[in-house]
Amino acid sequence: MRLTLLSNSTTVEGQESRILRDLNEPLVDHAEGQLFLNDAFKIIMEEVLCKGTDIKQKVCEWKEPEELSLLLDLELRATGEPRERLLQRVKDVAKYSIKTSHPRFFNQLFAGVDYHALAGRFLTEALNTNLYTYEVAPVFVLMENEVLRGMRQLVGWTEGDGIFCPGGSVSNMYAMNLARYQLLPDVKRQGLFGLPRLNVFTSSESHYSVKKAAAFLGIGTDNVIFVKVDDGLRKKAVHGRFVHDRLVSQGAVPFLVSCTCGTTVRGAFDPLDLIADVCEKHKLWMHVDAAWGGSVLFSKQHAHLMQGVNRANSVAWNPHKMLATGLQCSALLLQDTMNLLRNCHSANATYLFQQDKFYDVKFDVGDKSVQCSRKVDCLKFWLMWKAVGSNGFADRVDKAFSHAGYLVDQIKKREGFCLLQEPDFVNICFWFIPPSLRGKEGNADYQDRLAKVAPVIKERMMKQGTMMVGYQPLGNKVNFFRLVVFSPVLSQKDMDFVIDEIERLGNDL
Repeated sequence: MRLTLLSNSTTVEGQESRILRDLNEPLVDHAEGQLFLNDAFKIIMEEVLCKGTDIKQKVCEWKEPEELSLLLDLELRATGEPRERLLQRVKDVAKYSIKTSHPRFFNQLFAGVDYHALAGRFLTEALNTNLYTYEVAPVFVLMENEVLRGMRQLVGWTEGDGIFCPGGSVSNMYAMNLARYQLLPDVKRQGLFGLPRLNVFTSSESHYSVKKAAAFLGIGTDNVIFVKVDDGLRKKAVHGRFVHDRLVSQGAVPFLVSCTCGTTVRGAFDPLDLIADVCEKHKLWMHVDAAWGGSVLFSKQHAHLMQGVNRANSVAWNPHKMLATGLQCSALLLQDTMNLLRNCHSANATYLFQQDKFYDVKFDVGDKSVQCSRKVDCLKFWLMWKAVGSNGFADRVDKAFSHAGYLVDQIKKREGFCLLQEPDFVNICFWFIPPSLRGKEGNADYQDRLAKVAPVIKERMMKQGTMMVGYQPLGNKVNFFRLVVFSPVLSQKDMDFVIDEIERLGNDL
């Protein structure tokens, strides 16, 4: 080996000389990079924001996984590719991705585009900072505080705390962790050893993240108690009191009630005042998962759906859903003013959170989070709020309800369409009954045959690219469509199209 090195000494010396020269030059060619970015933005504007919002264009260009992998050429290699090839890759990614800003994308609880928020998203990526200390994110520490303050005011709190989280599931987990820490603060140091059996109350229609949080925090999914609901999927507080007393008599310690405002499938709202009475009586932490429904607070006409939310200890709210702020934008709001969030989650890392800094260290917010790296999620919402104001948000919420009401009226008038129930929110749940099944509700195989209708129509709409609507079973209800109506790019024509298109795709079934 030594002889080899000696024989190649000239080559090695040449490499060292080249490396020293390279160190004097930046690795990134800014001019070339900015030229590429400019061209990539042109493709994004054309393929995503022009074609991707045009009703004459497809919502999706469906491909099976094997074919899509080949089309995208996903393999990573040792050498880089030329600029033109990279621009084609940008175009391919845009072409084969689902156009979630399209007016006929009704598949999820996020849809549409707001261009002020999108500008904020672009700016967030360009600035690329971490929201944990004032020294690296001074603008966004102050901005997040102000946005959270504005959201708390809508809840009805003049004081409090909060933080933006990476999704509503994490917000719900934080709330559960805070509730446990407030009750049993030694758990932070001592862990689960010696803890009593803890119980969480929630409704059977609550988000699955409640169970996930219980599993993640060591509480256990068996200790999540699903309280009975009535036909409108509202929690029966009377039943909750009964279950609470029974659990206490068995030595368990109930500590949290997780309410839901805007359930994922049917869009139901729990009766918060009734639940608050129970929580106050038994000293239980009341959390409101309003990730989907929280935006009704902007509307004077519809805010009554969350009557009593001001009595909660914590609220999860995702503006990236009904307000179309863009993924992700998820806030956890707290009524607490005693630094519970920081005390529960802090680790006091001295390389970040020095206490002898030259500025007020209360603005170093990173120890409120279980994360170290935390993305800036407030800018897009702040810029959007600045652009349209609270009144503009109220108009958007009210318009979503108007679209939902119009669609419900059309469903009732159209033969072959059957509502699951009268909606409280903008979740419209219904069956399409093809001509071959009409009048045969009493047949033994009716439910089995009806269950197959929605999946076939969903496959057809996606392969043709005309729209996207979700479906699911629920309890003893076989597959039905769930259409969510809230995107700011929607019009009445889109509501009419949904009914006509489902009928077209399913009439021969």
